[in-house]
Amino acid sequence: MNSSSNAAPLLLPAPRHLNLQGSQFIHPDSGVILINAPEPQDIFFSAVLLQGGLTDQWRIAAGGGAGEGKGIIALNLVPGGVQHEQGYQLIISEERIDLIASQPVGIFYGVQTLRQLVELSDGSLPTMNCRDWPDFPNRGVMLDISRDKVPTMSTLFELVDLLASWKVNQLQLYTEHTFAYTEHETVWEEASPMTGEEILELDAYCRKRFVELVPNQNSFGHMRRWLTHAEYVHLAECPDGFVTLWGEVHDEPFSLDPTNPESLNLVSGLYDELLPHFSSRQINIGCDETFELGQGKNEELVERVGGGRVYLDFLLKIYADLKSRGHTLQFWGDILMNHPELVPELPRDLIALEWGYEASHPFDAHCAIFAASCVPFYVCPGTSSWNTLAGRTDNALENLRSAAESGLKHGAVGYLNTDWGDSGHWQPLPVSFLGFGYGAGVSWAYEANRDIDIVSAASKFAFGDESNVMGKLAYELGNLYLESELQPPNNSILFRILQSAPEDLAIHANEADLRVTECRNILEHIAEIMEPLSESAIQREDADLILAEFTWLADMLRHSCGRLMWALELARGEEDPSLVEELVADADDLMARFKSIWHARNRPGGFKDSLARMEQMRSHYS
Repeated sequence: MNSSSNAAPLLLPAPRHLNLQGSQFIHPDSGVILINAPEPQDIFFSAVLLQGGLTDQWRIAAGGGAGEGKGIIALNLVPGGVQHEQGYQLIISEERIDLIASQPVGIFYGVQTLRQLVELSDGSLPTMNCRDWPDFPNRGVMLDISRDKVPTMSTLFELVDLLASWKVNQLQLYTEHTFAYTEHETVWEEASPMTGEEILELDAYCRKRFVELVPNQNSFGHMRRWLTHAEYVHLAECPDGFVTLWGEVHDEPFSLDPTNPESLNLVSGLYDELLPHFSSRQINIGCDETFELGQGKNEELVERVGGGRVYLDFLLKIYADLKSRGHTLQFWGDILMNHPELVPELPRDLIALEWGYEASHPFDAHCAIFAASCVPFYVCPGTSSWNTLAGRTDNALENLRSAAESGLKHGAVGYLNTDWGDSGHWQPLPVSFLGFGYGAGVSWAYEANRDIDIVSAASKFAFGDESNVMGKLAYELGNLYLESELQPPNNSILFRILQSAPEDLAIHANEADLRVTECRNILEHIAEIMEPLSESAIQREDADLILAEFTWLADMLRHSCGRLMWALELARGEEDPSLVEELVADADDLMARFKSIWHARNRPGGFKDSLARMEQMRSHYS
């Protein structure tokens, strides 16, 4: 960010170029938001949003002229007025404010910046010239709605508003079995799925905010929720289960048999019903982690032609189906990264999704492979919130930063920030706010946002907390995972302890070099982090819920420490009955609070499955 002063305002995302002029615009209590546009209705919603951040006395008017007087904020939609389709120029002088864009989306993004400036102001705004546009044309968030949690519509609307305020322009709801397909009720009947009507409503809500709601339906791997039912098991590659590359034994099917014509018929039928509910002409078909391909029905074929070839043949059949519908296919690129020699065979009118969730993920090397074959691709990091409860802050920020840097270097056309729900989706949604915010920043303007004060930005623009307490608390609680020397990928040791059997806990303790002393140190650190919570000043309607969510997850992490100390005693044959009694009572309280927290933001379907993991944790104590 270019600035003539060190007092540049903190914005999320930080604009690419912001030059302060050294004086102030004193905005009056009343005035006119003037729409200068060939079709005023194209930017009327943006004007309404801006009006909502001002006093009630500001009115909206359309006019062909620039307007005069100090009470003017002019929204100027000028075809060709700025270089970039999504870009804008914001000019704040002592006399007036002018926002210029060549497309309605640019006006919308400029209004987001202006609204944040107004929110930070005490009646005056710094005079400035701000020129801004995005690095990545597509900046998305993918929310997992298939690992137990399906958000309520109000939760989704609130999330869209938050993301749109940060100039995120794509949303995907990761779906395995949580769309209410008419002919497949057996699969979703206990999941409280999204209905077609709800998708239509959400799509319209997104479009108004320049967010593309992209359909997302896994179509090859991750089909367990389908293949465990009698009607579909014959479509499984391994009906009786499989073994992962790292030796985990699964006794249920996971992936479709790609050579069975009925497999393609199934996914094609899903597209028939799903796609008409979305205005987007894209679809993410997943096709990741086909772990067991070649372990079952196609063992001989895979041995003969290779697993990559069998995988690609099925992918291309889906591609042909979707191309005939006029849709662009997105797919997770992990399998072809194991077969890079096949990447040049991909059509150039699909989009590969290069994903990885560790700070050390080789985005640079993987992006180079897609770029060398001129295959359009997104970079897809993540919030690191899943399998952790409180997140992995440092890992998330570096993963998000690295993805943006490598994506820009190799010409990625998009940035998709993923938020998963593995192992019961225990983490509350606000745990992901830091990651959502930082991802929005580095995908909008990498250089301007790489070193942004994300703690303060998240406090203000995610939690609505002027005290800065919530951003700092979320950041520090998310870094508790660093207290252990053991850093398991894709989760944290404190989370793993909660979901491990007693016989495995002592092993984890030895691996992590966690002892009673270390547990007590972590407990003291949790207390220090949580102490300022009562001083927070959250200005959101769900403030009490956020406080309850973070208090609960801190108590869950405390329970993890107590559980490990119990396991160490158990391993030594020195079990303390009073500690067991305390853990049982604590687990009961945590489960009761989890129920309340869950239902405040999510539908009932899936709760039973998620809670069962806590019930299993509690059962170990007796």
